[in-house]
This record gives sequence, C-alpha cells and structure tokens, in this order.
Amino acid sequence: MPLVSSTAMLNEARRNGYAVVAFNVHTLEMLQAVAEAAEETESPLIIQTTVGTVKHLGPEYVAAAATVAADRSRVPIALHLDHCTDFSLIVRCIRAGYTSVMIDASMHPFEENVRQTAKVTEIAHAAGVNVEAELGKVGGVEDDIVVTEHEALLADPDECALFLERTGVDTLAPAIGTAHGIYKGEPRIDFERIAKIAERVPVPLVLHGGSGIPEEQVKRCVSLGMAKMNVATELRILFSDAIKRVFAEHPEENDPRKYMVPAKQALKQAAAAKMRLTGAAGRARDFR
Repeated sequence: MPLVSSTAMLNEARRNGYAVVAFNVHTLEMLQAVAEAAEETESPLIIQTTVGTVKHLGPEYVAAAATVAADRSRVPIALHLDHCTDFSLIVRCIRAGYTSVMIDASMHPFEENVRQTAKVTEIAHAAGVNVEAELGKVGGVEDDIVVTEHEALLADPDECALFLERTGVDTLAPAIGTAHGIYKGEPRIDFERIAKIAERVPVPLVLHGGSGIPEEQVKRCVSLGMAKMNVATELRILFSDAIKRVFAEHPEENDPRKYMVPAKQALKQAAAAKMRLTGAAGRARDFR
C-alpha cells in the first residue's frame, strides 16, 4: 500500500490502548530492517528521520526508499520528519513525500511555540500531512538540539489543552521526564502528569526518548495514552555493535554486504521486540 499519514493509525492506537513505534533510520538497511519487522509482526509502522539524516541523505532519497517499502508491504507505513526547527526543510520534506512532520519550537516561549506550530499545521494539513509538536522540553541530545537536565521542563496539562486548541496539531509530545539517548539510571517518568494530560488532550500523545525505558514503564505509558513511541539511540548502538563484531572477527572484510546483513538482522529482531512490547503487533490487520 502507499505511504499513509500517521494520523489515522495513531488515533486508532490511542483508542485501542497500544502504541505505534517510530524508528529513526539512517541507512537503507535500517529502513529495510524496520519495514521487514513490521511486515512479519503485522504492525503499523512509522519510519522516522532526524534533520541530520535528511541533510545527509536528502529527503527525496529517503521518501523514495520509504515509498518502495510501503508499496511492497501489507502494513500501513508512515514517513515522519523528527524534531525539525526549520520551516523551509519541513516544506521540502512534505513536497518530497513525507506524510508526517514535527515542528519543534519547544525551546521558545509558549506564544512563539504556538505561532510557529500553527503555521506548520496550516501548510501540512493542506497536504494531508500529520503534524506533531512538543510542549515542555525533553532532555538529552537530538542531532544539534541539546537540552540539559537543568533546562528540561515538564509539560503543564492546562497548557497542553490550550496549545492543542490554538494550533490544531494531530499529535503532541509532552515532556514527562524522558530523555533522548541512553539513560544513565532509571528514567524518572511522571506518570501522574501523563494521566492528567491525557484527560485534557484527546489527540494521540508521543513518548520521546524511548530507548532503554524499562518494559513495565513503557507499558504503563502506553496504557495512559502514549500512542507513539520514538526509538533511536538504542537502534544505532545495536546496528553499530553488529558491524563492529564482524570486523573484530574478520578485520580483512571489505564487502559492505557482509557486515551490513548481520547489522540489519540485529536491528530487525530488536524492532520486532519493540512492536510486541507496545502492543502494536497484529494491529495492522485492523487497517485491511
């Protein structure tokens, strides 16, 4: 089937108490791995790219590869631009074929965040594209966006409701105590805050910083209304470690196919496990 907007799949996920996993990919093999995992587990899928990856590969190349994956698949697949602060790049990605975009103006005061987000919502909705935004600040590092622990601010439930009313976004990523990257200790997730936000905000909520969150905490977040979970750093580490093992055992290897295949397989297994964890496995049948 063709690439789809993530709006319908995420609304369905929130209604039915599971979460669609959005995987940040950086190579063709990573994209293939998550698409194959979705096909085998019959899970809806969001293929996701950071701004850095878009600049490295080009949105047209990424969209073309994702389109091939979607066309060959029986599961719904969306293509999402993650954490973008550049309006012109958002427009370019929409034109290239992205079906979901995130405008991240969370580093600005509330009114400026509203202004920038509403502007993106207007142009994206005209193209049938899902819009995600962030309120509060998720800690950690995402490409060149760095938020220290001191700067990380949790989202206010009342502000979340007002933000949705004034911007019309389709999905909201509230800061609730998670962080980008791998956690040094157990994450301090504010579950009560998630519940309060979910009471005030009817749209699907997004769990950023999904790498390394303990399984029981993931399940609790999903049960409270998190309908999309982002996973990035964990995948990069798995992928890179698999390649390193090949070179450790065969330092003379110079055929990319020989070290990319083990990396792809490791990533595919991990992606499938995440889909089962969030309850997405088997849910693609709902869209047939």
